[in-house]
Amino acid sequence: MAVMGGIIGAGIFINPYLVAQRVQTPALILGAWIVGGLIALVGGFIYAELAARLPVVGGQYAYLREALHPAVAFVYGWVLLLVIQTGGMAAVAVTFARYFLDLTDWPLRDSLVAAGALGLLTIINCFGVRAGSRLQSALTLIAIAAIGMIEVVSFWRGGPSKFALRPALDQAPSFHLALAFGAAMTPVLFAYGGWQTASFLGGEVRDAQRNLPRGLILGVLGVIAIYVSVNFVYLRALGPAGLATSTAPASAVMRGLLGARGAQLIAAGIAFSAFGFLAQSMLTAPRVYFAMAADGVFFRSVAQVHPRTRAPIVAIVLQGGWAIVIALAGTYAQVVNYVVAMDCLFFGLTAICLFVLRRRANAPSTYRVPGHPWTTLLFIAAQWLIVVSTFAHDPIRASIGLLIALAGLPIYFLWR
Repeated sequence: MAVMGGIIGAGIFINPYLVAQRVQTPALILGAWIVGGLIALVGGFIYAELAARLPVVGGQYAYLREALHPAVAFVYGWVLLLVIQTGGMAAVAVTFARYFLDLTDWPLRDSLVAAGALGLLTIINCFGVRAGSRLQSALTLIAIAAIGMIEVVSFWRGGPSKFALRPALDQAPSFHLALAFGAAMTPVLFAYGGWQTASFLGGEVRDAQRNLPRGLILGVLGVIAIYVSVNFVYLRALGPAGLATSTAPASAVMRGLLGARGAQLIAAGIAFSAFGFLAQSMLTAPRVYFAMAADGVFFRSVAQVHPRTRAPIVAIVLQGGWAIVIALAGTYAQVVNYVVAMDCLFFGLTAICLFVLRRRANAPSTYRVPGHPWTTLLFIAAQWLIVVSTFAHDPIRASIGLLIALAGLPIYFLWR
């Protein structure tokens, strides 16, 4: 549930239209979602072995610290706190608030509702990992149920299919077609992002060397099945042309099948899905800031845990408070754009950690990546191609993200 909840947010209900705009045939649209899932699965394999070798609090932060250098790990935690995690949480919180206000008609600003949701989840997670994980699991199941509702209603009430898998291509294979498919992969990989955050809980998972790898792989496989099947339903109900013009395909499908009531039902599902993503983010990421403080490179108080619940309450409140500030300031969209390149850069660096830790290891791991080193190198290449593409298409925001990351280096050495 932690892995799936970190992936399934509001994106799968919205992003598919971007994919359909960039590749117009059903085979290529579904192919993009399958390829994106396979990349995420390879990432899951890599993080599963890393988790088996280092089942500690902080996950990705700890892998970078042990395999590369503590400064690299600090810069990752620095960017995670300032923009990657908190900016993404603020953006999703506002998405939740907009759907929630549409359903309730309350006369409130969406930023205030977003701040209230973040504050509530902050309080719940201070009661411990068990309370936070139970809420997050329940919300993830609701999000999966919302997707299942779309699929069941589509086959129950829908008419004949509006697409055929042939022809697979609408043009001859070419460099231009490869570029279009690569552009379609961007929203796909964004929708699949988040599986890695479950590794942050490594030190609090029972029998982590066995359960964390299993959770990573089964969670990613479950999301691949969900994403490919729901995109099949979108195509069946709307056709490739209709999907490309529908900025909210889930709502369009349900409105077409059940009218206004159907649109309202899926709006509630999207709101719960967004809230579930927030619950997972609030549960996992504070463990990184806790690990930084325990290493002596961040405020010592952030390493404090509650004597009864054992939750890192200062780290949780720090993250929740900063996400609320970003949500109220309304700068979340710009913040998220700054760090796309940095997120993928650290994915590649974390995969390199596997080569280092394997060389140092004195004993075999309980889990090993299938096809290593080739699958690991493929994952690194895929992530860093996104970095290059981001700098090519949006050099200003990507450069700002890089400057924010580099600003962490002098702060790290000052703290030391």
